Amino acid sequence: MLLLDERQEVLMLVTNSLKQDLNHTNQYIVGLALCALGNICSAEMARDLAPEVERLLQFRDPNIRKKAALCSVRIIKKVPDLAENFINPTAALLKEKHHGVLITGIQLCTDLCKASTEALEFYRKRCLEGLVKTLRDVVNSPYAPEYDIAGITDPFLHIRLLRLLRVLGHGDTDASDCMNDILAQVATKTESNKNAGNAILYECVETIMSIEDNGGLRVLAINILGRFLSNRDNNIRYVALNMLMKAIAVDAQAVQRHRATILECVKDSDASIRKRALELVYLLVNENNVKPLTKELTEYLEVSDQEFKGDLTAKICSIVEKFSPEKIWYIDQMLKVLSEAGNFVKDEVWHALVVVISNASDLHGYTVRAFYRALQASAEQESLVRVAVWCIGEYGDMLVNNVGMLNIEEPITVTESDAADVIEVAIKSHNLDLTTKAMAMIALLKLSSRFPSCSERIKDIIVQHKGSLVLELQQRSIEFNSIIAKHQNIRSALVERMPVLDEATFSARRAGSLPATVSSSSGASLNLPNGVAKPAAAPLMDLLDLSSDDAPAPSSSGGDFLQDLLGVDLSPASVPSGTNQAPKAGTDVLLDLLSIGSSPVQSNPSTPDILSSSQDNKMPIATLDGLSSPPSVPVHSTSAGGAASMMDLLDGFVSNSPKPEDNGSAYPSVVAFESSSLRLTFNFSKAPGSPQTTLIEATFTNLSPNVYTDFIFQAAVPKFLQLHLDPASNNTLPASGTGSVTQTLRVTNNQHGKKSLVMRIRIAYKLNNKDVLEEGQISNFPRGL
Repeated sequence: MLLLDERQEVLMLVTNSLKQDLNHTNQYIVGLALCALGNICSAEMARDLAPEVERLLQFRDPNIRKKAALCSVRIIKKVPDLAENFINPTAALLKEKHHGVLITGIQLCTDLCKASTEALEFYRKRCLEGLVKTLRDVVNSPYAPEYDIAGITDPFLHIRLLRLLRVLGHGDTDASDCMNDILAQVATKTESNKNAGNAILYECVETIMSIEDNGGLRVLAINILGRFLSNRDNNIRYVALNMLMKAIAVDAQAVQRHRATILECVKDSDASIRKRALELVYLLVNENNVKPLTKELTEYLEVSDQEFKGDLTAKICSIVEKFSPEKIWYIDQMLKVLSEAGNFVKDEVWHALVVVISNASDLHGYTVRAFYRALQASAEQESLVRVAVWCIGEYGDMLVNNVGMLNIEEPITVTESDAADVIEVAIKSHNLDLTTKAMAMIALLKLSSRFPSCSERIKDIIVQHKGSLVLELQQRSIEFNSIIAKHQNIRSALVERMPVLDEATFSARRAGSLPATVSSSSGASLNLPNGVAKPAAAPLMDLLDLSSDDAPAPSSSGGDFLQDLLGVDLSPASVPSGTNQAPKAGTDVLLDLLSIGSSPVQSNPSTPDILSSSQDNKMPIATLDGLSSPPSVPVHSTSAGGAASMMDLLDGFVSNSPKPEDNGSAYPSVVAFESSSLRLTFNFSKAPGSPQTTLIEATFTNLSPNVYTDFIFQAAVPKFLQLHLDPASNNTLPASGTGSVTQTLRVTNNQHGKKSLVMRIRIAYKLNNKDVLEEGQISNFPRGL
């Protein structure tokens, strides 16, 4: 037993020796053999020696019976099929008076119930009443020095019995009814001032929560956990918080009674207890108690430790967003959080706040005044400054004129110069990042139109950054100065108040129920990281057999939010691929007026992602489990924190990218994929002046007599290739080859001349409203591509 384990082949030679020892007349040799078998036996040994162990369960000596029971536990874990052989012998062990044998018999019985449904039913019918009686006898037994621990008779036997009752009562109403009285007795009679008593109470609570419904017992169990929360021992409080989190799903009302105690645990000095209590408070919140709970948490936020502020802030923001009864309360609570812990607030939270403010037209004046006051009191919190600057830029005129006063507020005196002052302070602050300063410059541009008297002063502030070493600020400064100085006739229209943002769309996108980019059904060409063409990142992970952990996380502050924020239609579908047509009338005129010139011709026929540099969400040139591809859109020189510059936005309005001309194919066509219902043919040509880039025209032909709808083609390539797909010519495949669908692919081979092209594809379509999926790998590309 000391020298070998079950993985050693030589152990097989020991089987016969152990069998002889198990049949020995000396009980100590038998006991030693059982110890060895229980510690190192393999599945083969368990099968060979199970009959001997089963016989020893009825041995005259209690120590041998105890060891045989423990050895049986090992055997049924190694070979569950043998469980039925031990059912009857184990039933006799449950009537033992010797506590050592009784404990091991109960453990064997518990394992048998988990391994065999037949055993579970047998013990429910034959042994349950006896187990309840045994537990009652132990609970009511007088002082027994042999088994006494802290005044409690054998807490180990208590706990084993409660665990077995938990298994027997789970899912069976009759069995649960049978044990209700004794569980109530254990819960009420057990002393809780000693650790042994607390251990029994904890197991009793676990059992009550696991068996079938009994409202009174569950309230009693939750009250026990409430007492645990007042215990001085941190471990007991932590265990109680864990159990209460499970209990909420069963009886939330009973847990609510201990809300005050749980809130005190949020303020505990132990970090683990604080965190677990905060999670529990979050689960307790509902529409009825959201206001008092949020008030308590917000007040604690002011005095909490720095390392805890992040978790606490995230939970408060989530509670406020989820259960807010009215918009004014939501804005007030978010203002408190931003004022106290704005640096811990995530981008998507203040984005959501901006969306809510935009939709609360009757609260615009109240909101801008509240944020103005908060900004003067606390200008160090980044997210607070951002929202305040945005509000002042949008509703500065309401701030100065006290428009939209509510009964609960007092008027404040703010001049146009005061409003410009706070924005200037934000721009010049060394503590604020580039995103905040860029937003402040946009706010100044808007105020220059709202406050004509301050226009020259605002222009001077903006001009100061013409020589900034930060390209983002320098570019904005030059562009905005040009607008203020030369284009006053269009300035008011250019910086008019933002249209109301679509709250439902933003919420859905943030929750992930809407795609972050335009769906493929719009016929738009999309660029995803790492050579992945087309949307649907999750199916693509399946296609590539990649772990989603390696994929870049979708940004919650992504393009759609700023796209809504800017109030423009930037959907790629609005610009037909391969044309010089501008999506909106008058765009070129606007470019001329702004002295910016026409949009540069881009090699990418899809619309650029204007958010490629916004809010720390720059698209990474990242590796995705062996696949890599930089974005095919040229990224403008903006810093990681900067919002899209004016040039970015204007570039996003027009796409003058002509389709590359076919310079004649020097490569034969290939049938890249063919099944009984579909054929895919590739025609190849080279991009002019770029031997590394191959243009592929994919032709899809339907070979079946049925029409295919909702056609989608997806592809992925290895790390050394970059792939871009244009939209398909149609999303319906006519039947019987009467028509075809074409799609253009552009592949750049960074190892041209060294490695050949290879591609994984997935084709999805609907046949009679049923989804069909076809997959394959293409390796038969002509040489030299």
